[in-house]
Amino acid sequence: MKTNDIFNLLHNAVESKYLGKKISQREMADKLGVSMRTYQDWRLGNSMPQAALAIFKMLGELDEDDAIRLIKRIVKDSKDA
Repeated sequence: MKTNDIFNLLHNAVESKYLGKKISQREMADKLGVSMRTYQDWRLGNSMPQAALAIFKMLGELDEDDAIRLIKRIVKDSKDA
């Protein structure tokens, strides 16, 4: 699976979390702290964050519960920073 496919799946999953409410690329870029152009390039496969593929692969090595626990910790720590 290509990295841009993963970003598209994640974008759709976030929309599903909000009961199908569409989230614009600008809104998602703002949530991630990147420009809309950067986010568009990620979704189109024109570029990707340097470590994105490595992070996805590392998460894939973890058991589901461990991955979820780690993701929640990362999100919490990034909000506190």
